[in-house]
Amino acid sequence: MSFKRLDPEDISISAESVVAPLFSNGAKYLESFHTSSTQVASSTGNFYYQVYHQNPNVGSSDADTAQIQFSTAFAHKNGLGSENYTADQSGKSPSSTIYGQYRNLVLGDEEEDVKFGGVATDYFYPISVNRARYKEKLLPGSFNLKLVKGSKTLHLTDNSQDVTTVSFSDAGRVYEIISGSDGSKWGGDINGYASSDLGSYGKFLPDVGVILLSGPALDDSSVGLNLGTDDTANTDGNNIAKITDAIVAGASGSLQSEETISSNFVFVRVRNSEFNYSTNPSNITGSGELRHDVMINSPQAYITSVGLYNDSNDLLAIAKLSRPLLKDFTKEALIRIKLDY
Repeated sequence: MSFKRLDPEDISISAESVVAPLFSNGAKYLESFHTSSTQVASSTGNFYYQVYHQNPNVGSSDADTAQIQFSTAFAHKNGLGSENYTADQSGKSPSSTIYGQYRNLVLGDEEEDVKFGGVATDYFYPISVNRARYKEKLLPGSFNLKLVKGSKTLHLTDNSQDVTTVSFSDAGRVYEIISGSDGSKWGGDINGYASSDLGSYGKFLPDVGVILLSGPALDDSSVGLNLGTDDTANTDGNNIAKITDAIVAGASGSLQSEETISSNFVFVRVRNSEFNYSTNPSNITGSGELRHDVMINSPQAYITSVGLYNDSNDLLAIAKLSRPLLKDFTKEALIRIKLDY
């Protein structure tokens, strides 16, 4: 084993963005959405529905391989559209809990109202992408969602390709959701937005994997779906099912994840005069002589691995060569080691 101290110019750091399909099985597009009847009927079904890429229900041939892709929910500032927790807690319901949760996530302020396109609204529909699916963040411009209710169809995307200045909140980058595709409006539908009174169709929050859809915009019969949100007090309005059914009926969605991979490149420079003698103890006789005369005038060695050590001589990492590298006084080598994290 031989050692050589690395110089500062032997180490280089780089970072690159890696984009990958978000959905299971490496799919960018998803054309089939399913819910679990067991989960929907449980107590968690009052708060959210989990959406799978395959049928997860017992008896389905895909039950064992179905994986959660995202969840849908309903949020109301005053707790309307869902049943109160107890009779003496007016307005305290799953919808108010969901509203507070996402308000804190996006705004970090329990007093401020959630706004879409600058217009405040009392209720919205959150879509939360499964954490394992989006890894570090969602890719702006890759969000496409088709919603269908009856004869009405709405194609939604984020406005990342149309804005020149990105807005930020406590949840990171914020884009408005508009009618269009691949991060840009189509034109029409009031230039892609819902209306001046309704603002945008929602917010796209790529850094936390969250999509918020404006309830009033979806309920509007002229620019929305006429979704029919039920905001009756202390009543289960079945609102989570309404947005989920619109997604299932649309049967079309695309989304990609984005991850920044940082890499350390270490360049190990093996000059012609270095690392030519084997350090294998079997190469030395009991009296300290070289066992083979050829190793005196024409030594050769094979490089098989490179270890990286700190100043305390602790092995931190080791890189294995794909095949042994022959080294003698007539050869030099440059070995590049890449460390991803």
